[in-house]
Amino acid sequence: MHDDDLTRLAFATELIREAGTVALGYFGRLSTLTVNSKGVQDVVSEADVAVENHLKGRLADRFPTDAFLGEETGHADFPGSTGIWVVDPIDGTQPFVSGLPTWCISMAYVRDGAAVLGLVLNPVADELFAGGDGVPATLNGDPVRPHPGASLADGLTYLGYSPRVGPDQIVPVLDRLLRAGGMFVRNGSGALGLCDVACGRLLGYVEPHINSWDCLGAVAVLHAAGARVSDFLAGDGLLQGNPIVAGPPAVYDALVTVLADARR
Repeated sequence: MHDDDLTRLAFATELIREAGTVALGYFGRLSTLTVNSKGVQDVVSEADVAVENHLKGRLADRFPTDAFLGEETGHADFPGSTGIWVVDPIDGTQPFVSGLPTWCISMAYVRDGAAVLGLVLNPVADELFAGGDGVPATLNGDPVRPHPGASLADGLTYLGYSPRVGPDQIVPVLDRLLRAGGMFVRNGSGALGLCDVACGRLLGYVEPHINSWDCLGAVAVLHAAGARVSDFLAGDGLLQGNPIVAGPPAVYDALVTVLADARR
């Protein structure tokens, strides 16, 4: 870990809590919230924009040469920048606007092709996951580790899905999981699902395509917890997304077999 990463971690820990307070303010008045559609089962609310602007502005003030990538405002690069913050202001906007508690704020700091710091906050549950390169994986400051299971039958697997992948591609994944003795769960937030793998609540996670802002905060936590994760940043994963597989080493290969080539 670089010395200045500790400074970034301390600042980001404070900042994500601030953002959680902003988001909860909107969550408490859902009936007056402005919500727009970005596509099938894909919405954006004024809360998403407000939280991202808060994060983006505070990061720019504190680390003016760091680049930024956010789901709502896009990519802002700076000459000479050595790292980039990747942010999802509300991962799980559909649950958020539906009044469900399964949404979160995700932040990752990426350098040299790796997520070196990650924080994921569920404001409703008051749960903050954090971890990174040289930073132990924690949940509200307590150490976490992946599920001890040795087969897919030993726990629940998060099956991620979005309309970027067709039904004909995802249904065979579900079929392979069930035939391998597994069981699926999905709560609308990929970042929370991945963090649930990091802390052992879930056995594994598979998804044919996920965007970087939805997962990189959790990816850093997963690595710090000792989980095995597919190379999400391969190719143009940062800007275009990629498939993802995550789980304890003992079941990782079985999870890869379940996902197979679902995106083709």
